[in-house]
Amino acid sequence: MAASARTEQQSRLATLFGGRRPSLTSVLGGVFVALLVAWLIVNLVETPSDFFTVMLIGITTGSVYALIALGYTLVYGILQLINFAHGDVFALSGLFASTIVLSLLGLSENTSPIGIAGGLLLTLLIVVAFGLLVNTSIEFIAYRRLRNAPRLAVLITAVGMSFIVQNISLAVFDVNFRSLPPLISESNVFKIGSVTYQWNQFFAVLATIPVLLLLTWLVRSTKQGKGMRAVSQDPDAAAIMGVNVNRTISFTFALAGGLAGVAGLLYLIEFNIRYDTGFELGLIAFTAAVLGGIGNLTGAVLGALIIGLIQAFNEGLGWAAPGSDWTRSIVFGLLIAILVFRPEGLLGERTPEGQ
Repeated sequence: MAASARTEQQSRLATLFGGRRPSLTSVLGGVFVALLVAWLIVNLVETPSDFFTVMLIGITTGSVYALIALGYTLVYGILQLINFAHGDVFALSGLFASTIVLSLLGLSENTSPIGIAGGLLLTLLIVVAFGLLVNTSIEFIAYRRLRNAPRLAVLITAVGMSFIVQNISLAVFDVNFRSLPPLISESNVFKIGSVTYQWNQFFAVLATIPVLLLLTWLVRSTKQGKGMRAVSQDPDAAAIMGVNVNRTISFTFALAGGLAGVAGLLYLIEFNIRYDTGFELGLIAFTAAVLGGIGNLTGAVLGALIIGLIQAFNEGLGWAAPGSDWTRSIVFGLLIAILVFRPEGLLGERTPEGQ
């Protein structure tokens, strides 16, 4: 009877875990998630107003990360290439935006609301054009000739381009941080008790949602999007079917560069930026893309929001929070954990290589 009961229990466990007994890593992962949830619940009970305030900050930060992560995931979906220079294109675009806003247009908090709106819209258009020009130039100069080269050569080139773009930013804009005056209203979108959410924070979220919807429509419903998906699956077969592979890849890099430009301006509105900001944020956005399932647009946004929340909770909660000194270790520890427990990411599809 005892042996029969033990066999039945093992059978149920096997059914629960897809025909396999749970491994030690799966058990450890489950324990870690349970501890994390318990920690969040305790902080919610101890200081509910701080918890929700920090959560809103995390959503805002995650929205900016999402725009950078979308650029990573677009390029990877086409070429299986991690364009490490993407974060530096984001920083360069943000610094370029600061020059346009402050030196060219001369916007300040005393400018009329219509002038601010028009100036920011003009800056957005210019910065998007600048980002896509820089990114397509990188693709044409550095990556196109390595299309059939070994993966390691392309990876080293991507790292090299990251340092090149970063040093261009340093040479042109020096080492100082750039920031903008409060151009977006700091009045409250809503206030519930002591929890407030301001328009200058909500602005990043408002920008991310239509960008994701537009990208999803473009990739799924347009002729250019179908070409992108065809090149992603098999470039040679796509070429035989009449798809211009080089033009499609250049279009993808242009799209990613435009996203970097949007992210650079939004980050500049909310925070300050300098030449090396893109290196760290690029790695964080890359982690977000892997977490959500690199190559998946919705997954990139989901992963970025999760990373933004993790960073905000770690740096803003009071009870047993490690603090800002541990943010990088936690984020990249999460990257390692995802690669170990679920390499395809939260919304990614399991491939034969990942099984």
